[in-house]
This record gives sequence, structure tokens and C-alpha cells, in this order.
Amino acid sequence: MEEEKTKGSFLGHLTSFMDRFTGDKVILLIALFLMLISVISVFSSTPRLANDTGSDRVTIMVDQLKVVALGFVIIFGFYYFMKVEWYRKLSQFGFALSFGILIILVLNLNLGIVRAGEINGARRILIIAGKQVHVYEFVKLFMIMYLGWALDTFKNGEFKWGPLLGQHVQRLSFLTKDIWQKIVYIYLPILITTLMVMMGSNSSALFIGAIMVLMVLVGGIDAKDIGYVMAVGLAGVGIMFGAYKAGLLEGSRFGTAIGRITQDDDSTMQQLLSSKRESLEWRQARGKLDQPVGALLAIKEGGLMGKGIGNSTQKYQVPVIFGDYMFSFIVEETGIWGAAILIILYFSLLARGTMVAKECDRYYDKIIMTGLIILVTGQAFMHMAVNVHLPLVPQTGQTLPLVSHGTNAFLVFSVVFGILLSISKDARDNMARREAEAAPIIEHQDSWTQDTTA
Repeated sequence: MEEEKTKGSFLGHLTSFMDRFTGDKVILLIALFLMLISVISVFSSTPRLANDTGSDRVTIMVDQLKVVALGFVIIFGFYYFMKVEWYRKLSQFGFALSFGILIILVLNLNLGIVRAGEINGARRILIIAGKQVHVYEFVKLFMIMYLGWALDTFKNGEFKWGPLLGQHVQRLSFLTKDIWQKIVYIYLPILITTLMVMMGSNSSALFIGAIMVLMVLVGGIDAKDIGYVMAVGLAGVGIMFGAYKAGLLEGSRFGTAIGRITQDDDSTMQQLLSSKRESLEWRQARGKLDQPVGALLAIKEGGLMGKGIGNSTQKYQVPVIFGDYMFSFIVEETGIWGAAILIILYFSLLARGTMVAKECDRYYDKIIMTGLIILVTGQAFMHMAVNVHLPLVPQTGQTLPLVSHGTNAFLVFSVVFGILLSISKDARDNMARREAEAAPIIEHQDSWTQDTTA
């Protein structure tokens, strides 16, 4: 009777579901834990947002619950209905999609229902039917998927248009060579995407470029080739820095990046203290210090045990603590223990994702799994580095994946986890077989057991 009651309970249904679930259960549980943390954290961290928007925290939490529910549907929709073969076919259009939406931003186009928009004086969003779409969140995913297709296609020698042109047009015969196929299909898309993103956000360009380069390195491309590409990129940055020093790039995003990397908080604090209250100099200094110093103060005040859920004070001071500085907020309320839980979750995702990738049979599965894991964990640890004011890390935000407030980022990472889970289905049988074949850590001999029993 008790067994029948258990089967009919929520716990029984959950156990039954987990038994039938054929994707990787560890990755699923990590996603669910992060979503739970998100709901609690967004509710507690948004009083300033509620005040600025004329809303209230309950309404914001309800909206976040809707986003989480939609993310949950997306994860399981991709898990149940999408196939790896479909991912591969769609991935080849990733660069074209990225280029298309980025060119609207770069050229500040207005196409009627779609037009470029600005945030903080930089073109980073598209306005589609009155809704804001944060372009860079989608570019990350599109380019990871594209590079997975490009690396797999190069490995199998299946590029068509380049070699075909090389065979029929004498002047383009160089396209039949492997090095030029890598340049055209892999290196140029990385370079073009990074430069286009740089027009609106240097920090996003740095992060997206680094993720793409790391994925290509993991994918087996010669480090020497990547070195050449990075050398060209560094030379370009050097030229831009020289132009900036010569006064040719005043007011550009490049100048903003230099300011954020070299920002001296001590001198800014001195400017704040020495300026007349509410003067232009005072406001400028206060604006520079609100986020980085407020985030550090939140971490310091959190200490070992934290102030307790709902007791943060910096959520009233730091403008976007619910987004770019969510890690600092969580540490303030839950202390080092809360930080440790987050770090363990993301490290566990990195370890488990790597293990699953190794068990995949197809190269495409391996490289996509690896690239998406690098994207999630890389963004998480960059978010934390910004929050703790790590030297040479630009003090500008990346959201904490599946935790920070922000619809676009949350839904994109829901897609990422859906893809991870659908790919993990193919690796599950291999992992189960290896686990069954694994020898126990300590061998128990029958004779020893019999002696001790006697």
C-alpha cells in the first residue's frame, strides 16, 4: 500500500520520469538547480529595477517565472524533438545569420519591422516588432554551431563551393588547398564576426572571439595557424591603439575599452571626494564607482555566511546587480557558501560535459558538445571575474548563465542546454557500457569474505 502511494506522489512521478529520461541526468539537474537559484535571486535582487520601472518585485518574479517556464519548455522541446542531424544541417547557416543581424547594427539600418537600437550609446540590440533582441546573445550560439559544422566538414573534406570554384576558375585555384579552406570557412568568419561585434561592445567581442578561438583549438586545428590569426588580430588592435593615442578614434568604443581596462578606482574615488556634491565631476565619478565598487562591497559584506536572503543592501545601490553583478549579490546574501555552490555547479557542468563529449561517437557531436560547454562555463567564470574586479578584465558585464535576470540570455542558454541534452542521448549507451565494464576500486575476494564470516 505504501509503495502504491509513493508511486502516485510527486516524488514517485519524478523518480519515474528520471528513470525514463535518456539524456544526461547530471546536466539536467545542473540546469534545474540554476533555474531555481534564478527565481529566488531575481525576486530578491530587483527592488531598484522595480522602482525604476514603476513595477514591483512580485510582478518581476512572476515575469521571471514565465521566462523560466518557457526556458523549461525550450530545453525539453529540443531534447525530445530535435535530432543531431538537424543541428548539423542548420549549423552551416550560423555565420550567415550572425552576419545578417550584425550588419543591421553596424550600418544602423531601419528595415521597418526590424531596426537597429542602442543601449548606453552603443548599438547592441535589434528592435523587432517593438521588442528588444540582444543580438550578441544569439551570435554566440550561432557561431558555436557554425564552427562545429565547419570543423566537421573540413575534417571530412566535404567543403564544396570553395574547391569547386578553384577547379573551374584558374585565378581561384588556391581555394582547393586545405590552408585556404580553413581561412575562408573558419578563420575569416571568426575575424569578421569579432570585428563586427567590436563596433558595439569591445568586451563582448573579446569574449566571443576568445570562445571561438578556444573551440577551434579544441577541435584539432593547428595551434600555429591560430597563432597567425591571433597575431593579425593583435596587430589590428595595436594599430587601433596607435590611432586612438593619435586622437583619431576619440569617442569610439575602443576608447571605452581602454578606459575600463585601465580604470583606476583610487583616483576616481579621489575625484568623487574632492568634487562638489551633485556636480558633473561628482556624478561622473559616482557613475564609474557604483557598479565595480558596489559589487566588491557586496562580496566583502557577505563574508562567510552572508547576510541572509532578502537582506542585501547593495541591491539598492548597484544599478544592474540583478544582471551583470548577480554573483556579487548572491555572495552578499548567502556568503562564501553560496559562491561555492555556484562554482561547483559550473565546474560540474564542465567536467560532466567533457566526459559526455568523449563518449560521443561522431566528431560533430563531440565538437558541438565541447563548444557549448565552453560557452556556458566560460561566460560564468568571466562574470565572476568581473564581479571580483580581476585585474585586466574589462569591467563590463556578461550575465550569469541561467541565473541572471534577462530574457534573451536566459532563453538562449535554455536552447544551449536543450542541445546538450539531446546530444547526450547518443553518448548515454557508451557511458553505460563503460560503467558496466569498469572494475571496482577494491576487489573483494571470496576467500577473504568466507574467512571473516567464519
